[in-house]
Amino acid sequence: MARVGLTTERLVRAGAELADEIGFAHTTPAELARRFGVKTASLYSHVRNADDLKTRIALLALEELADRASLAVAGRADKDALTAFADAYRDYALAHPGRFTAARHPLDEETAAASAAVRHSQMSRAVLRGYDLAEPYETHAVRLLGAVFSGYVTLETAGGFARSSPDAQESWTEIVHALDTLLRTWPTAR
Repeated sequence: MARVGLTTERLVRAGAELADEIGFAHTTPAELARRFGVKTASLYSHVRNADDLKTRIALLALEELADRASLAVAGRADKDALTAFADAYRDYALAHPGRFTAARHPLDEETAAASAAVRHSQMSRAVLRGYDLAEPYETHAVRLLGAVFSGYVTLETAGGFARSSPDAQESWTEIVHALDTLLRTWPTAR
């Protein structure tokens, strides 16, 4: 092990890079061991099993994405904040498709509560402050943003918009504009 300098952090980062190259679903301890030229069993002094590796990659991705989104929305409000927030998610997904998938890996309750997932929820709510939505509508809006961002970039990274017009960027811009309009006029009375 010492000859390749393996550490948990190095394995997780390499796993995240591997996820971007071959897909999160195909990122396994065996694939990672091949990358380092070691036996799979030698990784288990750094990660417990395949799920532990995937959880650690997910936590890394959540942290990276939260950092990017936080920087993007800092000092912005209303539609500018919404646009920056949306673009941070899309840009990350396009640059790191495997990590973006990893960020949606199921986490147990305790791990999720201690992860950057909490920051994502807080940032969503901060972006929505400019729209003055009371509960439960703010929670509905947080879920809507997550569904739209995740759904759109999942389709886009899978090539779903590659052979049609207008291009994906134009649709993205229109969707973010439509979200802004919806949030400004959210129907709170039934």
